[in-house]
Amino acid sequence: MKKGFYTIMSAQFASSLADAALFIAAYDMLKIANAPSAVCAALVPMLALFYVILAPFLGAFADAWPKGRVMFMANAIKLAGCLLMLAGVHPLLAYALVGLGAAAYSPAKYGILTELLPNSQLVKANGWIEGLTVLSIILGTVLGGILVGPVISKHLLSFDVPRLAAGVITAPEAAVACIAVLYVLAALFNLRIPRTEAPLLPMQGPVVLTRDFMECNARLWADKLGQISLATTTLFWGVSGNMRTIVMVWAAAALGYSTSQASNLVGVVAIGTTAGVLVASVRARLDKATGVIPLGIAMGVLMIGLNLLSNVWLAAPFLMLLGAVGGYLVVPMNALLQHRGAALMGAGRSIAVQNFNEQACILGLGAINSLLAMLHLSVFITITILGVIVALAMASIQRQHARNCARHPAEIARLLAIARSDNR
Repeated sequence: MKKGFYTIMSAQFASSLADAALFIAAYDMLKIANAPSAVCAALVPMLALFYVILAPFLGAFADAWPKGRVMFMANAIKLAGCLLMLAGVHPLLAYALVGLGAAAYSPAKYGILTELLPNSQLVKANGWIEGLTVLSIILGTVLGGILVGPVISKHLLSFDVPRLAAGVITAPEAAVACIAVLYVLAALFNLRIPRTEAPLLPMQGPVVLTRDFMECNARLWADKLGQISLATTTLFWGVSGNMRTIVMVWAAAALGYSTSQASNLVGVVAIGTTAGVLVASVRARLDKATGVIPLGIAMGVLMIGLNLLSNVWLAAPFLMLLGAVGGYLVVPMNALLQHRGAALMGAGRSIAVQNFNEQACILGLGAINSLLAMLHLSVFITITILGVIVALAMASIQRQHARNCARHPAEIARLLAIARSDNR
């Protein structure tokens, strides 16, 4: 791997660590304010909001500027959202601004991989990036739980920092103040990301960009391998994005856990995902990516199985297995999607299309989650409904791929041959 790749990983780790910790702090802030469960469930969809709204423009923006600079600006927006939360702005609104920064960050983060590395290293690079991201989610989630816990928060609240201490009176507020430092660290790494030799593409007007985005979206969905990988990663991230909230609520209902304790179980899921990602980065091949689709069906079934557990010693390894299945699923499919997207429309635009679909799925599943909470249905029913949706959707994707192979064997063989040659 090139030296610049490790700088990208460092920047991603610090920024993602802060994102994960901030989610726990924002969630605890809402709980302290006695917010309804539907409002707590809306945290994840709020993070996804700008991914969907600004999708036509973010990819073009990432392609029009050096991607290291885009990542720096996006990280600054995250820091602003963090500081607004500290200043007393409603956590949902402040978290939405963090989502704006994350939405701008993502096309640059993934797009620079295709500019910096050859196609033969994309699976390995995705494995490292996804593995490190999941590791940062583990540590960030645990860090958030520690910061809002009674032991550390007591010491944090005892500090007397001029101009800041007056606005920090609760444990989650003290946690947010610490998390802001992580965003500053991520910004320093962003400044060290190298400029690649990839040409910059000028941005056009909003009407042209919207039309171009819609065409890119249609082009990727029409591609016989692109549609399969896009559907799979869309569903995976839709589920993963909402699993944090689901596990937090499930841990409270099934185990009687506090926010600080439940955050550790979220970290357990991420540990399993990391293991799956790392194994996939070594074993998976770009031209064999579609072979992991049955794991998506298994992921839905395992989600339903969570309802049978009421003991943490059984729940922890089960959650780890659930995460591992998802981790092994997403790496080769994500690499295949990047490979087809870069070939069809360019790195930044393809990532923007990917983000739009994935975050729209997070919004959709998050809306279902919030609706079920508003209807006062138990988290066990919610998990069952979401598990059935995942299993049936992945079975449908598997059938669609089988139809593609039967109806367009020459085209599928040609695309797989290209992936096979680029995998070497």
